[in-house]
Amino acid sequence: MRRRRCGASGSRAITVSSPSASLPALHRPPRHPQAWAWLFALSQIGGLVIGWRFGWHWGLPLILGAQALSFWATLWPQSRLLSPVLTRLPAQGRAVWLTIDDGPSDDTPALLDLLDRHEARACFFVVGERAAARPELVREIVRRGHEIGNHSHSHPEKWFWALPPRAMRVQIAEAQRVLSALAGRPPRWFRAVVGMANPFVAAALKPLGLTRVAWSARGFDAREADPARVVARIARGLRPGAIVLLHEGAPHGRSVAVVAAVLQRLTQDGYRCVLPQDAAASTAASDPARIATTGATAAP
Repeated sequence: MRRRRCGASGSRAITVSSPSASLPALHRPPRHPQAWAWLFALSQIGGLVIGWRFGWHWGLPLILGAQALSFWATLWPQSRLLSPVLTRLPAQGRAVWLTIDDGPSDDTPALLDLLDRHEARACFFVVGERAAARPELVREIVRRGHEIGNHSHSHPEKWFWALPPRAMRVQIAEAQRVLSALAGRPPRWFRAVVGMANPFVAAALKPLGLTRVAWSARGFDAREADPARVVARIARGLRPGAIVLLHEGAPHGRSVAVVAAVLQRLTQDGYRCVLPQDAAASTAASDPARIATTGATAAP
């Protein structure tokens, strides 16, 4: 396996060993996807009991507070209340995980060439319907040494956070079926549309062995067309192990320029672009106890 560096030509490629023993600490699908339902039910029953026995000025805040907490957990991408989520990698040194959402698109070939020039590896979180329409791009992503992630089947941007159980299962499972066939292996990572994961996401992820991934550095490039502004926002979240969120095919038409500017900033700051298996293998080799005990930042 080759590890690539977010750097200019002449950067050194490093050979790393297989991460099979350490990756499971990062790849952690939900184990108890229905736990939230029991806890939520207990909070509502408890609020009713307290309200009946001690007055509704005590019971009603408990009932409404639990509902508000569940709503917040749905809308906050990094929340672990409803399901585990990976927000950082256990990277040793200046390494980040570059992730690119919403493809494949007309931008994909240019992005692949750009990543090659920077000797960078990335995970493309792609949409099932778009992948089925452009299968050659999915295969090319894999052929170039990058990874494919599940980003729903039709990308229902406005309503994904509110989908009921059956619709949520269809969105995730159908994308997994399409992407598995095109990539030759099933994706391991899932990113919720707009990052919002409601209580029904975990139950859809568990049987497919998918781990939910959020981010720790974001430039809002799906809306922002100015590369300098995107870079400035992402720079505020850059740390060793950061998960960087970028997009392709944005309506403003400047996604390639934005990614190029971000890669240039990563180069200047001395960061390498690695995949989770690279980071896990590197961490396990240098500090086995850390990855065995922390499991990065994914919740159990």
